[in-house]
Amino acid sequence: MNAPLYIGLMSGTSLDSIDAVAVRFEPAFELLACHSEPIPAAIHAATLALFDPGDNEIERLGRLDLELAELFATAVENLIRLNALDRQQIAAIGSHGQTIRHRPEAHFTLQIGDPNLIAERTGITTIGDFRRRDMAAGGQGAPLVPAFHSALFRHPDHNRVLVNIGGMANMTILEAAKDKPVLGYDTGPGNVLMDSWIMQHKSESYDRDGRWAATGKVLPALLEKLRALPYFSEAPPKSTGREQFNLHWLEQTVQTLTEKPSSEDVQATLLELTAVSIADAIKSHHLSDLQIFLCGGGSHNSLLKARLTQLLKPHYLSTTAELSLDPDWVEAAAFAWLAYRTLNRMSGNVPEVTGAAGYRPLGAIYWG
Repeated sequence: MNAPLYIGLMSGTSLDSIDAVAVRFEPAFELLACHSEPIPAAIHAATLALFDPGDNEIERLGRLDLELAELFATAVENLIRLNALDRQQIAAIGSHGQTIRHRPEAHFTLQIGDPNLIAERTGITTIGDFRRRDMAAGGQGAPLVPAFHSALFRHPDHNRVLVNIGGMANMTILEAAKDKPVLGYDTGPGNVLMDSWIMQHKSESYDRDGRWAATGKVLPALLEKLRALPYFSEAPPKSTGREQFNLHWLEQTVQTLTEKPSSEDVQATLLELTAVSIADAIKSHHLSDLQIFLCGGGSHNSLLKARLTQLLKPHYLSTTAELSLDPDWVEAAAFAWLAYRTLNRMSGNVPEVTGAAGYRPLGAIYWG
């Protein structure tokens, strides 16, 4: 086939790796290749340090902007090399960049990983900075994946919910009726608090299958305090990030308990917080005949998946693997799709999701 290919790059809140995919959209969606590029420890640490205000931020940001761009370019080159892709067929790269600050209440968001450098290193047209056009139009700038979810997963006979569980969790409501708009928003924390807590107490990057959480018990008092955060009761459109859900906030909340909890009990409570906040958001839409599909790293956490299944009975719950797209590659594919939309002068946002004044083409084009 001679239809153009698009590459999508995604580095999420969890900072576990850079996901790179090559996809084709014509005549139908096809995932052709995928690659996961590890993030070196030094870059991981430098990125984490920029999530919070600190000294010499502009200097550190400038250096990291270039280091991440070099890493994104390397991810593209490895994707091409390892899968013997024809470089001449690649129309564009869609690079989400690394979010280091997301402040929708202040009308700004910032992703770094200079697209100029990616285009220069690869020679391929690169599209980046997807979120700020939506924000300029009065939107939250996030989540952006619901438009892709709708294009790929909407079904004429079934109501569906797509739940992406990355560092944060977001969901997309896809009702079967054609006249119903696509809805979606960030439900709250996905893996971010669990990952931060296990890193601090066990020096492990994540809790595989929720095994550590399974050794603890949910603390109702702590869960109640965490759920009291106003974000959970705010009406959409809404989006969030590490600015709200972070280790400092968690530790402050834990310290308000009358008795010091065990670290494993806190972990169990954090898993419950993720599960309950997702389930509550889904239930609030009162949909019947509902199919729920998970994607993102959290979809592999068997304890979390089991808890969601229990909370959301009798609704059907699975992963996007059942819809022929591995849950690990959905977000990267979404940014390839957004690049495809932008390059073809089409909109990429959903105003009902982000709150923007209307449909807008997203991102800036850096020609290869």
